[in-house]
Amino acid sequence: MPHLVLWDIDHTLIESRGVGRELSAAAFEQVTGQPMRDQAKIDGITEAVIFRETATMHGITTGRSDFERFAQALTEQHMQQAAKLRERGSALPGAAAALDALAAANVRQTVVTGNVRAVAEIKLDVFGLDTHIDWDAGAYGEDADLRPALVDLALARSSTTAADAVLIGDTPADVEGGRENGVRVIAVATGRSSAADLREAGADVVLDDLTDVGLLVTLITGGK
Repeated sequence: MPHLVLWDIDHTLIESRGVGRELSAAAFEQVTGQPMRDQAKIDGITEAVIFRETATMHGITTGRSDFERFAQALTEQHMQQAAKLRERGSALPGAAAALDALAAANVRQTVVTGNVRAVAEIKLDVFGLDTHIDWDAGAYGEDADLRPALVDLALARSSTTAADAVLIGDTPADVEGGRENGVRVIAVATGRSSAADLREAGADVVLDDLTDVGLLVTLITGGK
C-alpha cells in the first residue's frame, strides 16, 4: 500500500481567513520599503514566485537575497502573530482526524507546500496538526518555484517511489505536481477550485472535504 502522503497545507489542512495575506503584506513592506497594494496569484504558487511577481507588480526587481530576507521577515511575522492566526484561522474539518487516522495506519506523512518551511511548521503547530509530520521528508517554497519539482524533491528526500505515494491538495497546481511525477492525487474542493476544476486538472479522486476519514484512509491504504 502507499506508505507516504504528501499534504498541501493552505486550504487543504488549514484556513487562515485573511491573516496570511496581512502577514505577507507586513513582510513585503519590511523588505521592500513599499506597502503591498496588491498581491500576485497565490493558489498553488510558491512563496518565491509570489514574492517575485508581487514585487514586479510594484515596479521592483528582486533577487534571491531579497526573497531570503522576505522569507525571514514572513517567518518573524508568523511567530509574532501566531495568536491572531489561531484566533481567526482554523484547521479544516476532518484534518486532525485524518492525520491521526493515517498515523494509526502506519502511513508516513509529510508536506509539499508553497510555504517556506519555517512558516509551514508554525502554521501546523498553531492548529495542533504537526504531530505526525516528517518535516525533513517534505519540500517547501524556498526549494523550487513549481510544484512538480517540489514533489520530485519530496520523493527523493523521503526515499519513496511515486507508486508508494499519494498527494492530497486543493488546487490544479497540486494535481499537476502529482501527475507529472506519477503520484496518485486525491484532491479536496476546500479551496477556491471547484470539484469540477480539480477533475478537469486530472485528479484521481476528488472529495468535497476531509470529513469522511474512513473513506480517505481506505482510498490511501486500499483498506489494508
